[in-house]
Amino acid sequence: MALAKEVKEKLIKEFGQNEKDTGSVEVQVAILTYEINDLNEHFKTHIHDFESKRGLMRKIGHRKSLLAYLKSEDLKRYETLVKKLKLRK
Repeated sequence: MALAKEVKEKLIKEFGQNEKDTGSVEVQVAILTYEINDLNEHFKTHIHDFESKRGLMRKIGHRKSLLAYLKSEDLKRYETLVKKLKLRK
């Protein structure tokens, strides 16, 4: 499930420091979160798609490690990102 170019540009504009900023942790986490949410919607209709579930678990693990890195480097940026993406309750 590829991410549409328009959606990716919107996420980069919203979470990046500029329009070419695709590598910052915030942008990577935002893109992964969008893909994870998209896969969760996919599983509502395709319950037995086990290959995609494996991909979902990899994306969740990658996002988790990026968030751990951001938390150790800059706690304020981490808290802002978590609030924007509504990851923690």
